[in-house]
Amino acid sequence: MPPRGVKKGSKRARQYEHIKDSLEERGVKRAEEIAARTVNKERARHGESKTSSRLSRTDISSGQRGGHRAHRSSPRGRTKDQLYEEARRRGVKGRSKMNKAQLARAVSRKRS
Repeated sequence: MPPRGVKKGSKRARQYEHIKDSLEERGVKRAEEIAARTVNKERARHGESKTSSRLSRTDISSGQRGGHRAHRSSPRGRTKDQLYEEARRRGVKGRSKMNKAQLARAVSRKRS
């Protein structure tokens, strides 16, 4: 079942089914969730949803990403933009002057 707001038979519904089937063939347990998130992000990037976050509009597309951050030797995890958005939501002061490592520490401190 495609995410809410996606009409049956539409391009996004077909995209959802294709992603879900592909993930299930590889044995991924959360195939439906991942497929729905991917389709929702693509909808946001193309202006098809009512609301979208800045990161959804400016980050590289899910299909283009294809493991860019997964196959590198440097530390993995969230991007600086993602950390900045999290810091903004949590009300971290001075976040605009912080680098990625400082943002990660500030977000983790605010979490506990």
